[in-house]
Amino acid sequence: MRLFTAIDLPESIEEHLAALIARLRPLARLAWTRSEKLHVTTRFIGEWPEQRLEELKRALRGVGSPGAIEVAIGGLGWFPNARNPRVLWAGVHAGAALESLAHATDAAVHAIGVAKADREFTAHLTLARIRERVPQRGSQRGSLDALRDAIGKIEAAEFGAFRATAFHLYLSAAGRYTRLAEFGLTA
Repeated sequence: MRLFTAIDLPESIEEHLAALIARLRPLARLAWTRSEKLHVTTRFIGEWPEQRLEELKRALRGVGSPGAIEVAIGGLGWFPNARNPRVLWAGVHAGAALESLAHATDAAVHAIGVAKADREFTAHLTLARIRERVPQRGSQRGSLDALRDAIGKIEAAEFGAFRATAFHLYLSAAGRYTRLAEFGLTA
């Protein structure tokens, strides 16, 4: 089972991001994320044996909650950078509470055998992945120039804010995400 934990987005923010993706999609041939698959990943777990699923759920129920988390979605950027991008992202602004949840989740799953996260937690929403090297200059079809220009002209890339009151355990299989469990974020 390929698993991860995440905070879901409200429908209104999904709709704003879907409109943005629809506007940007024709500008570059990338692997664009479908809006219904957008979420704030708090911990990628990876492969986990199905017979140990209840053990994992128990560990996640034990994650110390920072209480509800105020989350704002805004800003656009590139990982690792705009010059040689692999991911186009929307920013997630939630302060120390979200980071605390990510670290507590990492510690909980590490305690039952999942390797520690190999990189620092950076909250974001993946809008598109660049699967192959895209020419920096050239035709509109293969270049990121038109996409970069369009992003640069977006004056207020603010997509909304919400109060997260839960995080979820998801199964990723055959291109679908299936929610397996919900864990409340109450103080």
